[in-house]
Amino acid sequence: MKKIWFFIAFTAVLFSCSDNNRSNNNPNIPNYTISAYLDYNLPTYNNLRYVSNPVFVANYGAKGIIVMKTGEGTYNAFDAACPNQTVNSCTAMTIDGIYAVCSCDKSKYNLYTGLGEKEYPMKQYRVEVSGTVVHVYN
Repeated sequence: MKKIWFFIAFTAVLFSCSDNNRSNNNPNIPNYTISAYLDYNLPTYNNLRYVSNPVFVANYGAKGIIVMKTGEGTYNAFDAACPNQTVNSCTAMTIDGIYAVCSCDKSKYNLYTGLGEKEYPMKQYRVEVSGTVVHVYN
């Protein structure tokens, strides 16, 4: 009987952790097609070799993208547009350590989770790593 309850509890936790697409259904940020290949052997993306060293990449998404290594072989990528402001009202978010800061309202968003102080989290993109290349896409 304990095994059945464990299985039910495990299944509930597993399905409750699924992506609800809240960050990708943000009415403030349009859906742009993203496909960026970032080779961390290049000086521009060298910080992607190290955990907690985010990199801003212009000319992708609504206001650019922010990419950060979060662990061995794992990366996060987010749009640099303020998620709780209209795209035209603010400049790209700035990087402050492991946080992205909105230029309009100074809200901070954690680059490990994309969560911040407001209603919508940062718009997140998918990431794959192959050798020294980090591919950000949607």
